[in-house]
Amino acid sequence: MIPVTSFAGKTVAVFGLGGSGLASCHALKAGGAEVIAADDNADNVAKAAQAGFITADLRNVSWANFAALVLAPGVPLTHPVPHWSVLKAREAGVEVIGDIELFCRERRRHAPDAPFVAITGTNGKSTTTALIAHLTKVAGYDTQMGGNIGTAILSLEPPRTGRVHVIEMSSYQIDLTPSLDPSVGILLNVSEDHIDRHGTIAHYAAVKERLVAGVQAGGTSIVGVDDGFCRDIADRLDRAGKNVVRISVKNPLASGIHVEHGTIVRTAGGARSEVARLGGIGSLRGLHNAQNAACAAAAALAMGISFEVLQNGLRSFPGLAHRMEQVGRRGNVLFVNDSKGTNADATAHALSSFADIFWIAGGKPKAGGITSLTGYFPRIRKAYLIGEAAPEFSGTLGTQVAHEISQTLDVAVEHAARDAEASGLTDAVVLLSPACASFDQYRNFEIRGTRFRELVQALPGVKPVV
Repeated sequence: MIPVTSFAGKTVAVFGLGGSGLASCHALKAGGAEVIAADDNADNVAKAAQAGFITADLRNVSWANFAALVLAPGVPLTHPVPHWSVLKAREAGVEVIGDIELFCRERRRHAPDAPFVAITGTNGKSTTTALIAHLTKVAGYDTQMGGNIGTAILSLEPPRTGRVHVIEMSSYQIDLTPSLDPSVGILLNVSEDHIDRHGTIAHYAAVKERLVAGVQAGGTSIVGVDDGFCRDIADRLDRAGKNVVRISVKNPLASGIHVEHGTIVRTAGGARSEVARLGGIGSLRGLHNAQNAACAAAAALAMGISFEVLQNGLRSFPGLAHRMEQVGRRGNVLFVNDSKGTNADATAHALSSFADIFWIAGGKPKAGGITSLTGYFPRIRKAYLIGEAAPEFSGTLGTQVAHEISQTLDVAVEHAARDAEASGLTDAVVLLSPACASFDQYRNFEIRGTRFRELVQALPGVKPVV
């Protein structure tokens, strides 16, 4: 745990008592603050009370003595409308911040030179975060990984020399971290997502930009420049005097890091050097993972990690659970769990990685459905549609792609495995990449992905991928 000493002797309101909210309560208390905990969910309030915290309905208390409101990232800050607790804080002139802001303040107080790598982007941030954490471990760092990837940041060990914090950040978390100042900041990409929480894509992109714009003096801003928003962001950072490393997997760069024919290449001042090779690394298959690997390599080089250690780390990376996870093979059929592909852009990356796909898709649909995926339809031998989105997706696939409405994941896996094996294709892939949220049938994508893995591994003759 990281005790939050910056609010010692003060009273702090914490709203939103899930994992990160309760961790904030414990960290603030350990640092000497008095905590008033609140949530719209009575069960969460009861858990906080059982843990020994003072709880209250913040609508019925005086805000005069609150030094801050620590808001959970899932609580609306701006759109579609600010949560009532945010309005109360603003009326009282109380700052609204998140748990990563508390971490940033502790790091500045106690270990400002401790490495802090922050990663954001619409897609790929979890894989990139896990890969950087793996690379730093291989390089001998005491590595602490958390944030949006799962472990609340204040549950990690405190910043100190020789210890690196590798933190995935959503746009919600960035919004609540006004003094965000990583030593290495990474922005992978920007495409339309979470507009319900940010109003416009322009505002969403501006929030993402803050992560790389806030990099501390002497630090490194790493920006993927294969989309227009990020190219403009990189140019603005250049003009602001930041140390910018541009990343591309689509075009060679005169200065920066790009990927060509499976090799990560660094260019600067007319010089060109090979950084690492990605060929044969199953956990980093596909163009999207090439971008993830190139950004991770740039972070590793910024931290002084050698080419040899970097290459060894890339080759030993096991991959991220539920993201292009190879969960089994039966004969010529590979089973891939991409349950984390919860929107069309993420699923596009998975579809682009294979040629003969038996595709399991569906769940709770998002705006736009799968209309943007038509360019990948020739790769799909058959689709198996589940959940609420099945009728909509069936209409989009039409006569272009053979498909069935399987309704449930259990049926989809059984039928896809049968058809893939019967196809006689030498590299058939049964791919779960839903292009949808999980909430209609599963509480989250992890549970959905775990169920897929269980179903696959229960099939006769399925063996682990080695």
